[in-house]
Amino acid sequence: MTTPDKPRLSIVVPVYNEEAVLPEFYKRLHEVIKDLHGLSGTEIIFVDDGSRDGTAKILSDLVRWDKSVRALQFSRNFGHQIALTAGLDHAKGDAVVVIDADLQDPPETIPRLLEKWRDGYEVVYAVRESREVDSWFKRTTARFFYGIMRTIGNLDLPMDAGDFRLLDRKAVEAFRSLGERHRFVRGLTLWIGFRQTGVLYPRAERYAGSTKYPLGKMLKLAWDGVTSFSFAPLRLAIYLGLIVSVLSFFFGVFVIFGRFFFDQTELLGFPTHGWGSLMVAVLFLAGVQLIVLGMMGEYLGRTYDEVKGRPLYILREKIGFDE
Repeated sequence: MTTPDKPRLSIVVPVYNEEAVLPEFYKRLHEVIKDLHGLSGTEIIFVDDGSRDGTAKILSDLVRWDKSVRALQFSRNFGHQIALTAGLDHAKGDAVVVIDADLQDPPETIPRLLEKWRDGYEVVYAVRESREVDSWFKRTTARFFYGIMRTIGNLDLPMDAGDFRLLDRKAVEAFRSLGERHRFVRGLTLWIGFRQTGVLYPRAERYAGSTKYPLGKMLKLAWDGVTSFSFAPLRLAIYLGLIVSVLSFFFGVFVIFGRFFFDQTELLGFPTHGWGSLMVAVLFLAGVQLIVLGMMGEYLGRTYDEVKGRPLYILREKIGFDE
């Protein structure tokens, strides 16, 4: 890998309602940047994902105080993964670091990411040493999700690696060429290839505020990851249809057996005249059609989103960028 003698570093920071943590995050990040050597310059790109608190005001002040700070403000909330994408679209550095502002991913890890980049790696992801600060439910579901992605998604996602990572300029340009709307950034940065490695770091508790990834958003992100990299849900629909068909067949045999070999009008409390064939048909058609159509509808809806061709995000304002 060839890089300039004095490379430029970009740091992308998506934020959403982070007024309680932004001053401390900037302070710690600024201390880290001061100790970095061998760089021609550093830019910090904050992406305000439609915050409703005082985040925008804090970012405007930071841009005035620090000429290396830039800010992108969305017209509304487009989501964390889209905010990451916007930051990568506007980053100009030879190396680009993506990090959240909640201080669970410590800025002090950035020099170690740069060391691996200088060793020739083009994607360097940060791997949590442990997840003890997370709840048992979150740790368990995360392991289950990574296992699912490795099994059906054909992606060897590093266990306990999030979006905190460094990308070389070549990797950034490859990422920017991907136009899909439903984004799973950590999967996309793995899919583009290049030389990749990981760096262990201690996961900290959130410094202030509340998580911006409640259960609903976590499930949506997981579903985006599965459907972006695998057709397994469609295959699962086929298997479920076959299972329902087999069960319907045996249930039909059960009804016929009761009808012709038992001299009674009821079998296990159910009338045997006429209802059996109807129930078998209903179970068969409902089980096969609804499940398969549901899965197909999910993929078709995502295709419809792609065909519409709407922009991934709309900017309300760009602050601190040289046009």
